[in-house]
Amino acid sequence: MEKVRVGIVGAGGYGGCGAVEILVRHPYAEIAALIDKQDVGKPISELYPHLKGFCDLPLIDPEDPNCPDDFQVVFFATPDGVGQSLAPAWLKKGVKVIDYSGDFRFNDLDSYKGYATRIGKPQEHASPELLSESVYGLPELHRKEIAHSKLVGNPGCFAVSCILGLAPALKAGIVSEESIICDAKTGVSGAGKTPSPMFHYPARYDAMNAYKISGHQHVYEIERELSLVRGNKINITFTPHVVPLCRGILSTIYADLDEGQDLNNALEAYHSYYENEPFVRVFGPETALTSTDVRGTNFCNLGVNVDQRTGKLILVSLIDNLVKGQAGSAVQNMNILFGLEETAGLLRPGLYP
Repeated sequence: MEKVRVGIVGAGGYGGCGAVEILVRHPYAEIAALIDKQDVGKPISELYPHLKGFCDLPLIDPEDPNCPDDFQVVFFATPDGVGQSLAPAWLKKGVKVIDYSGDFRFNDLDSYKGYATRIGKPQEHASPELLSESVYGLPELHRKEIAHSKLVGNPGCFAVSCILGLAPALKAGIVSEESIICDAKTGVSGAGKTPSPMFHYPARYDAMNAYKISGHQHVYEIERELSLVRGNKINITFTPHVVPLCRGILSTIYADLDEGQDLNNALEAYHSYYENEPFVRVFGPETALTSTDVRGTNFCNLGVNVDQRTGKLILVSLIDNLVKGQAGSAVQNMNILFGLEETAGLLRPGLYP
């Protein structure tokens, strides 16, 4: 079969590199061009030597008249604000778009404005007419909608971890909605490739901190998606932390079990909800989960436990923020968009230790 031609905008960043790592081993897709405004002309393997011999394509300026445009799908591995400005031109050519940022995670302007305020971006959207056409790119919840879409907004990394962690409990109605607390930790790579004093090695080594307490932008999509699952408005307490780790997200999620519910009910709800999901693995309290179990993979590992003393359901949700939280989700969405095997290019064990 003819391979899907992929263009990657923002290819020089961590998200672009992650997509390259996956696509070079994808049986049904090929990288047609790597596009970026920085390091133009350099082979991607010069920036990331581990790609040498696997992908040596040069980075092309998006304004270069010789830049290819015969793609079937474009990944925008770019910060907020880029995709909403450039996506319309690609969509008019019949090219499908998968955007990593929050530009197309929301289907109406008011929701986007709330998100934009949290990240300090202008509330105006460059392409508001496209918001109603976009689909939230979490396949475990929106597989059917993604399959019929042309514009997908990849979910945020924290959101993937927390939504997948809570959806079965809320769908089954086994927890108190008002009691949900998400305590999430991320590795430093979540901040992206651009250097900053806060993420300079001496500032991050041996250091942990909470940030954006009661104000993180991913809360918007977490609450929206969980509300859709439950059928009524859900509010959560969410606190993110940065820990001295390169990659990975660990979310420990707490919620009060409803009366009459126990560990067996919880395990049954989670196994049932995810029994046909190739990238979500459910474990009971007998298994100690670590970030290395999912490092470099598109898996989400969920540990289900109950504190009998307090009556709380305790969920441990683990993903690689650069794969299931970013590039892996993008490729999974691409597979669905083009009717490919959903697991194509994505099935591999973690990198251990």
